[in-house]
Amino acid sequence: MSAIVGLGLGTGPLGNLFSAVSDAEAEATVHAAWARGVRYFDTAPQYGHGLAELRLGRALAAYPREEYRLVSKVGRVLEAASGGSARPPSAFVDLPALDPVFDYSRDGVLRSFEDSLARLGVDRLDIVHVHDPDAHEAEAMTTAFPTLIELRDQGVIGQVGSGMNQVAMLARFVEQVDLDCILLAGRYTLLDRTGERLLERCIERGVEVIAGGVFNSGLLTNPSVDARFDYVTAPAELVARAQRLQAVCSRFGVPLPAAAIQFAGRHSAIVMTLVGARSVTEIEADIKYAETKIDPALWPALEAAAPL
Repeated sequence: MSAIVGLGLGTGPLGNLFSAVSDAEAEATVHAAWARGVRYFDTAPQYGHGLAELRLGRALAAYPREEYRLVSKVGRVLEAASGGSARPPSAFVDLPALDPVFDYSRDGVLRSFEDSLARLGVDRLDIVHVHDPDAHEAEAMTTAFPTLIELRDQGVIGQVGSGMNQVAMLARFVEQVDLDCILLAGRYTLLDRTGERLLERCIERGVEVIAGGVFNSGLLTNPSVDARFDYVTAPAELVARAQRLQAVCSRFGVPLPAAAIQFAGRHSAIVMTLVGARSVTEIEADIKYAETKIDPALWPALEAAAPL
């Protein structure tokens, strides 16, 4: 099967995000994605504290390395867990005895990179992002990015990027760092378009954008009172807005998740949209949503129902 253009698998759920996934389920999910044409895979040491990388690497070992793009991140190194209640809180469950520690130093970046290669069982990465340097901007600028740019210039990695859930710092990185791409999570969606100006600036600067978090942690898949937005319980007003969006989609015969996936990809700055999946059923549903035919009249109707 030919590759699905513009759709990638995000592997946070394969690291036991919120609930456990077995090794077999995780690897089956990757194989199902491959069977349906997905050839872009995004992971990070943080996801399951190494579990997602291990599981993804085992699954991808079945396929020729030159046929897919593989992305991971730096900024956290995995250290032996202290054990018991002293372990830091995590959105991931059933974890190995390792905990992520922020480290944007040159040594930390190189160690994180080498450890990711080992867990994934590969000798190169196509993209490496500086991951969530929210409280570490200065160190990211002075050591993490220069280290990755050096690796890129040596041909060790393909592209340098940064992945974050916020706009302001990414905007500064786009202006000040020789980036190839950014991963913008949750800030250009049907519910949150705070990243729109950043996307325009990325076009001007020649920086590619990967869209993550297009479901806003699940609110745009099932807008119920217990749905999550940005990894926590969604506020009532956001649930109501998502429900209005869902009602409009229903009138057009389109599932809300299909609109959520395709909305991001409509922007010319966005070259890839990531979907997270924890099962064969979920990845097959996401691919179906990505391929759903949508009447162009849906988009202005959605804007009118829940303007930002």
